Amino acid sequence: MSDRHVLITGATRGLGRSLAEHYLAQGDTVIGCGRGPSPLNHERYVHACVDVADEAAVKALFADLRRRVDRLDALINNAGIASMNLMALTPVAVARRIMETNFLGTFLFTQGGLRLLRRSKHPRIVNVSTIAVPLGLEGESVYAASKSAVETFTRVTARELGQWGITCNAVGPSPVRTDLTRNVSEEAMTKLIARQAVPRWAEPSDVANVVDFFLRPDSGLVTGQVVYLGGVA
Repeated sequence: MSDRHVLITGATRGLGRSLAEHYLAQGDTVIGCGRGPSPLNHERYVHACVDVADEAAVKALFADLRRRVDRLDALINNAGIASMNLMALTPVAVARRIMETNFLGTFLFTQGGLRLLRRSKHPRIVNVSTIAVPLGLEGESVYAASKSAVETFTRVTARELGQWGITCNAVGPSPVRTDLTRNVSEEAMTKLIARQAVPRWAEPSDVANVVDFFLRPDSGLVTGQVVYLGGVA
């Protein structure tokens, strides 16, 4: 059984909730956050209602965590939103919200977690991207751009934090049946999946498999990497 402290953003539903359940099952203490309450009820699960793009709220969260835990072993920046729409039809407010949640949220949590991560023997950061980046999907320009920013941030941050033994990697899932994909037509998803080398929907366990590899103690030299599922790179 593990005794890690794992922080997961966007843990109230979808992939984030699945990852939270996965690491609870491994014996980890999981700190989850989301804009609303969590359905998870577990003795090793702590939940915080936080908008990841709210700088003051994120700072308050980490101030509280530093009083409650002695270290943070893994940070999984999973929180993300999307709006499947042509660039010309995307409202500026929607574009701004996507960038703030997907990129700025990743930045704020990474910056906020550094003090606690440096206290870990094997500190790990994993950011969630998407195959929409390498595929250049029509109708996902802002979403893909926000995740491209996350990937560049991942690579540069890996270089900056390597001196403290903190690794920073990213996983780019192929489509998973979550709220992010629920509003996309089945026809569109079928065409997307057909572009993969392995043409099937991803399961949360497929994503967890990659995250597990990044979090392993002996993955200390694996950093600045982006792993896409489905064979699309």
